[in-house]
Amino acid sequence: MNGVDVYGEPDNNVMLYAAGLGADTAGTVAIVTGVLALALVVVNRPWRFARNVVTIVHEAGHAMFAVLAGRRLQGIRLHSDTSGVTVSKGKATGPGMVLTALAGYPAPALLGLIFAWFVSAERLSVVLGIAAVLLLGVLVMVRNAYGVFSVVLAALVLGGIAVFAGPGVQAAFVYLIAWFLLFGAVRPLFELQVKRRRGAARDSDIDQLARLTALPAFLWLLVMGVLSGTCVVVGGMLLVDPAVGPELVFGAGS
Repeated sequence: MNGVDVYGEPDNNVMLYAAGLGADTAGTVAIVTGVLALALVVVNRPWRFARNVVTIVHEAGHAMFAVLAGRRLQGIRLHSDTSGVTVSKGKATGPGMVLTALAGYPAPALLGLIFAWFVSAERLSVVLGIAAVLLLGVLVMVRNAYGVFSVVLAALVLGGIAVFAGPGVQAAFVYLIAWFLLFGAVRPLFELQVKRRRGAARDSDIDQLARLTALPAFLWLLVMGVLSGTCVVVGGMLLVDPAVGPELVFGAGS
């Protein structure tokens, strides 16, 4: 958190000053982008399109933990119905497979929390850099045409913002990404439970976890919900921190 230096001048605040935003403006941006991100998640029509971003991060989570667990990553497929699948080879049971199956649904919330932390730490360029690396990594492993299209489209949007947009727009975009990943991690869990109640999605991540661990699928759904919900609360606090009051940026004194 920023204070004032010995001369009574504000510290160099990359997020607020380089982006041309004062403390009050930054707070407004945090709130407006949060509301917009929530609308993208709860309104069906934009969600059907925006959910592709959540799917990309979901599958990237599977892929990353598969590699960390020592499994051989075979490829990622992204589908037009916003579903996806990540294929890896290795031991069919054990902790590595459990972590791989567990990683997908919480991945967007965890990434949103990481982005929120970087926003709070005034490192907007790091968020854009991480997003670019993630998209490149997924693009290398995508094995179908729609998947390539989805990742390239996301990369074009990201590149356009990074190259052509001014600092203020970039700041708002980073806020929007962080909020969207946080909120966007929650709705798929509700959608999954609705599908399971209808007798569908019986080979979902939580059903795989149930078979791997002998624990009920609903318990794994609860675990993922708690993880995602915690990320939303903590990440949201980090993002709205500048909106609480100018003293959080400039310090109590002047």
